[in-house]
Amino acid sequence: MSSARVDYIAPWWTYWLHNFPHINLRFQPTDNSFQPEEENYQQSLIFLGCVAAAGLGLNLLCLAIYLSCLCCCRKDEEEESKKPNSCCVTWSAVAAGLITCVAVGVGFYGNSETNDGVYQLTYSLYNANHTLGGVDSLVTGTMGSMKSGLHQHLARLDEIFATRGDYVQTLQFMQQMADNVIKQLLGLPDWEEAKVDLASIADQTANIEYYRWLSYLLLLIVDLIICLLACLGLAKQSQPFFLFSLFSVHCSHTSPVLFQGTSDFCVSPDKYLLSQTKGIIGADIVHYYLYCNQTLSNPFQQPLTIFQRSLTTMQIQIQGLLQFAVPLFPTAERDLLGIQHLLNSSEASLHQLTALLDCRGLNKDYLDAMVGVCYDGVEGVLYLCLFSTLAACAFTVMLCAIPRAWRQIACRERDYDDIDEEDPFNPRARRIGSQNPNLTNMHSFCSYSSSMGSQTSLHPPAPAVSNAPMSEYMNQTALFGGNPRYENVPLIGRGSPPPSYSPSMRATYLSMTEEQRRQFGNDFQA
Repeated sequence: MSSARVDYIAPWWTYWLHNFPHINLRFQPTDNSFQPEEENYQQSLIFLGCVAAAGLGLNLLCLAIYLSCLCCCRKDEEEESKKPNSCCVTWSAVAAGLITCVAVGVGFYGNSETNDGVYQLTYSLYNANHTLGGVDSLVTGTMGSMKSGLHQHLARLDEIFATRGDYVQTLQFMQQMADNVIKQLLGLPDWEEAKVDLASIADQTANIEYYRWLSYLLLLIVDLIICLLACLGLAKQSQPFFLFSLFSVHCSHTSPVLFQGTSDFCVSPDKYLLSQTKGIIGADIVHYYLYCNQTLSNPFQQPLTIFQRSLTTMQIQIQGLLQFAVPLFPTAERDLLGIQHLLNSSEASLHQLTALLDCRGLNKDYLDAMVGVCYDGVEGVLYLCLFSTLAACAFTVMLCAIPRAWRQIACRERDYDDIDEEDPFNPRARRIGSQNPNLTNMHSFCSYSSSMGSQTSLHPPAPAVSNAPMSEYMNQTALFGGNPRYENVPLIGRGSPPPSYSPSMRATYLSMTEEQRRQFGNDFQA
């Protein structure tokens, strides 16, 4: 474990951002050491956030100017539809949509990596808090048993052994050993004085991370839906969502603030921890747990050794009293056995305390937390920054390209709508005719005499006004079929052109007798 800590190297991206110039709000360079309580360092982080906000405002301003010019400076639609760069505009929108999909994928990966890193951090904090809490519990319990339980047993034994001065001296010696144990336990660091509840910090971190993860997840889903709608050609109806998504993507640029602060911490985390524990916990103890090197001696070795020796001496004294004093004072056996049981439980607590105070457990939690924050966490934030940059650029291109592409499509549709709908060769007219079967069917230009039965089912319109005399009109209609209503059917309904006849045919018809006329009509119908 010590070799793992010695070989620990912060990732390259933490060094890269750590060496980035830190400038406060007065445009003065500041120290890049992680000092969140310092005003200048806080201003350097605020300055980075202001740069991201300025980028958002500049981008939105440029987009507003571009869209205003696009709406106000409209050219002729015919010239717009005939521009040769229409394909470039369309393919630019498609390429931007694909880049957005890639950026969303990167965002999902970065969001998951950041969540994994924070989860590893909180898990390590819980483990470290459990270890420190176990140490405090063992120390408190051992001191309580030595002060109260052992003192009561020794007080009763002192009354029993009042007539034996040697036994009383043995009891006084055991009391000195108990006081020595308490003194050694008091020499151990009191972790509560640090006023840092690791479990509370882990809970707050987990809650913040949950809402951060959920917010990014919803943002990525919204961006993906907008991208799909844009690729399906529905971007004109979803332009307000474009602006919302673009604003959200730029708001996610606040992640570089967290990225820079965490990178500054990951470059030298032990330096910050030493500064935070100064005056509360000894520097040798902090070094022991941060580095866990075999060359470093355990700062708790001496008090633990004195604790062990004191318990061993007290157990030897109790064994002697049980062997020699109980036959003389039978009533003292109960208190002596009680002291022996107390010493055995104290020895068990000593072994547990020795294991918990060893550096390997806390150092492993420390390394796991550093790996979670500085590798998975910061790497995830780096991918989120990449997502923000790619998505912002892609959404900007899409927002600029899609209105122009939609206008070109609209111009083409209007040109398509200019075709005469009554034209029988118009595909739209054919579709309308197939979708509306109640409309009058168009008859083919067949001969008049080909289907008399089908013509009898026609419903002709109102008779047209004719300037010819009524008798002559009736004679003409009787000549061509004997049914005057067929003469009034329009050309498109009759399926044949109107009959034409010459003056010679009229004279021949008038010279016929009534019987010949009837015969002529029957032959004509046949």
